[in-house]
Amino acid sequence: MDWNRYRFRSVWELPAPPGAVYAVLERAEEYPRWWPQVRSVTPLNGSATSGDAVFRSFLPYELHVTARETRRDPAAGILEIAMTGDLEGWARWTLTPLPGGGTRAAYDQEVEVAKPLMRRFAVAGRPVFLANHAWMMRGGRRGLAAHLRPA
Repeated sequence: MDWNRYRFRSVWELPAPPGAVYAVLERAEEYPRWWPQVRSVTPLNGSATSGDAVFRSFLPYELHVTARETRRDPAAGILEIAMTGDLEGWARWTLTPLPGGGTRAAYDQEVEVAKPLMRRFAVAGRPVFLANHAWMMRGGRRGLAAHLRPA
């Protein structure tokens, strides 16, 4: 087993139609407004398709990545990025309508940790790193659900 590789899947049920959810998710530079663990997203060279992002969950370190869009397909409800930096790999949102309204947002991610501190503690820290990621995803789900609710 490669202790520095991670595969994640989170599924969120959200109170808005897929088009509305997609419209929020495709604006990554606005994630810090509703996702507390996304500290910043800065577009590169004014681009809407690549940027630098900083994440911090409950552990006392930040992850810095550069993300580059690899797929934007509103008709299929798919947004996908490639990441380099402290995490190397990819992430994808797949949106589908829920029966009776709302959206099922599946977030899939496959990454290899490049951050030296995390690599050094790969075996002993893995359960804590997994919990850190789960906490971040719960914060994102709560934040996005609240953001999508009508005022």
